[in-house]
Formats: sequence, C-alpha cells, structure tokens
Amino acid sequence: MQVLNAPLNLGKRKLKGKIYAGVFIAATFLGIVVLVTLLARIFFVGTSHLDWQFITSFPSRFPEQAGLKSALMGTLWMMGFTLLFSVPLGVGAALYLEYYAPKNRWTDIVQTNISNLAGVPSIVYGLLGLTVFVRWMSLDRSVLAGALTMTLLVLPITIIATSEALRATPSSLATASYALGAGKWQTIRRVLVPYAFPGILTGIILSMSRAIGETAPLIMIGALTYIAFVPGSDGLLHAPLDPFTALPIQIFNWTSRPQTGFQEIAATGIIVLLIVLLAMNGLAIFLRDRFQKKIQD
Repeated sequence: MQVLNAPLNLGKRKLKGKIYAGVFIAATFLGIVVLVTLLARIFFVGTSHLDWQFITSFPSRFPEQAGLKSALMGTLWMMGFTLLFSVPLGVGAALYLEYYAPKNRWTDIVQTNISNLAGVPSIVYGLLGLTVFVRWMSLDRSVLAGALTMTLLVLPITIIATSEALRATPSSLATASYALGAGKWQTIRRVLVPYAFPGILTGIILSMSRAIGETAPLIMIGALTYIAFVPGSDGLLHAPLDPFTALPIQIFNWTSRPQTGFQEIAATGIIVLLIVLLAMNGLAIFLRDRFQKKIQD
C-alpha cells in the first residue's frame, strides 16, 4: 500500500515545490520592481538639482540655495575614521580567534555572541555610543564619537567575514610554510593573510556599505542637522573633535520638511549618497580583484 502511494506523495511534493518556488520568484520580482521604481523616481526628481553648486554649498533655509557640502565632508571624515578603527580591530580579533585562542567553550560563546551582534538593530549601537562615547568619554557630537559608534556597528561583520576568509584558506599553504622553517606569525602574515585578503576586503566592503547609510545611530548620538562648516576648518588636528553632520542625517532632515523644494533636493542627496557608496565599493572591488590576480599568478 505504501508503494502504491509513493508516486502520489512524490507528485504532491513536486507540486508544493513548484508553488513555493513560484511564490519566492514572485516575491523577488516584486522587490526588484519596487526598488527600480524608487530609484527611477529618485533620479527623475533629483537629477535636475545635481550640479557643482549643490555639492559645494552649505545647507540653507531656502531649497534653491541649499547644498550638502558639510554633510558630504562629514561623511567622508566619519567613514575614514571608521575604516581606520574597524579594520585593525576586526582583522586582529579574527586572527586571534582563528589561530591563537584556545578551542574551548568560552571561545565558542564569544564567536556565537559576535554572530548575534551582527544582527542587532543599529539603534542599539546608537544608544551604546551615546552612553559610552558622547557622555562617559565626553566626546560630545564629534566626528570621533560618530566614527567609534559606527565601528561598533560594523565590527561584527568585519570579524565574521575575516574569519570565514581565513577558514577558506587551504591548510596545505600553512603546512608548506612550516616545512620551509617559517614561524607561526610569519606564516600568518606572509602566507595566510595575503591569500585570504580578497575575502577580507569583501567583508570590509559590506561593513562600510552598511555604515555609510545608517541614520539611527547618528540621530542617537546627536549628530547635527545643520552645520555651516566642515570638520577641520580650524585645522586638521581639530577635525576629530569637531561637530559634524552626515549625508543620511541631511537627507532625513530635508525629507521631514513639508516644502516641495526640500523633497526634491533630498532626492538629489540620495543620488550623491549612492554615488559615494558606489565609488567606495568600486575602489574596494578593484583592489580586491588586483590582489586576487596576484594570488592566481
């Protein structure tokens, strides 16, 4: 009896599989359509205001005179410090966990918590940054406070991506290095890390892509919505402690205003943010491909 029912059950399972596949394809197609529609509307509305004056002008109460110079420079300063802090800490933590930390229950708990931290909402990191960096360390609404908060946000992603890249490195490379007389640190620095570097760079790209578009953490730490100067105006050494704003904050401020003109320049700001994001990713992908070719050669 079971043998006779087997083809029928198999047919039902195939039918369910086709239904689920159709639902998933339809959901994916719907998401793509919505994304393309949003991007088309943004470019249709925002390209008319995209010019050099918009890039080099400070925010204003009048939409026709407003620009995002301070927000653009603040974003570049913040992302530069975020990259400076997150890459050494993230790569160093991954190297320690993979090659130096003892394999025990404590290490498993740490790695599990790092994976969980990658999924924590960004506003939680904003609250942490407000408590630790703004109030406890008295950094106020500075570029450094924003960069350190973003570092906390992207650090789990960097650690996870670096660990996965290191695990994908063939063990024969380390064995050959040890056979030639190299020490552990020499093997890691000269053999394993260069081989895994394209994967590490991919993780850095993903983490920076998330950080550049985050608004909630910056709102929580009190990033300003209106600034008529750029960080470092009084000297580059003062830039880390200068107040700042960022592109997501400026766009959020413009979209919250009822005037149609601000809605239009908000779309232009989104275009600029996408250009900066694509430029950063393009540069990182170019470097990754170059290192990948060197490894293959």
